[in-house]
Amino acid sequence: MRSDAQILACVDHTLLKPDATWPQVQALCEEAVRYHTASVCLNGGYVRQAAEYLAGRVPVCCVVGFPLGGMASRVKCLEAEAALEDGASEIDMVINIGRMKNGEYQAVQQEIAAVKRAVGDHILKVIIETCLLTDREKEILCDLVPEAGADFIKTSTGFSTGGATFGDVELFRRCVRGRCAIKAAGGISTREDMERFLDLGAQRLGTSRAVRILTGGQK
Repeated sequence: MRSDAQILACVDHTLLKPDATWPQVQALCEEAVRYHTASVCLNGGYVRQAAEYLAGRVPVCCVVGFPLGGMASRVKCLEAEAALEDGASEIDMVINIGRMKNGEYQAVQQEIAAVKRAVGDHILKVIIETCLLTDREKEILCDLVPEAGADFIKTSTGFSTGGATFGDVELFRRCVRGRCAIKAAGGISTREDMERFLDLGAQRLGTSRAVRILTGGQK
């Protein structure tokens, strides 16, 4: 059984609500510093402010193409570049789910590779939105994502019809075969969930609830 600290070290402490205020982001950052989370994960509009506030104490992760993924690839690249300029250390991008459903696998891989070029040595996590995909499409993405050079494959945005499932993380581990890391995100709501996802092979967890769950609501 992992300690609270071991679990929190794997957590991207997340606030992506459209009505998030700076005091809420500031509180998130303070929790991340206090509990040593892996990062704070934010929309791009707060990245510079959060990075300046944190001053290197905790990495800032920024979402790109979020939450739908349907914008032009060049826009995702520009968004990633802007986030890095503003102080982000990690990027979580959403794939073009429609192109994946069309069977345009080369286009999907090329887009991921383009964003990875924009990100360079920084960590790129690729959100594939598992709830909208068939198992076969997920298996294909387990090849496309690492072949495009990404560092993580990630389950979900948390803004669609479903979040992370144990079955999807098991599928990732089986099909990725160590070629990239795994992030489970979306709907993670108990300590048991966190433990199970980590046991199944996830190296990161995306959740807004981990600190509250593991610290009993302490700030």
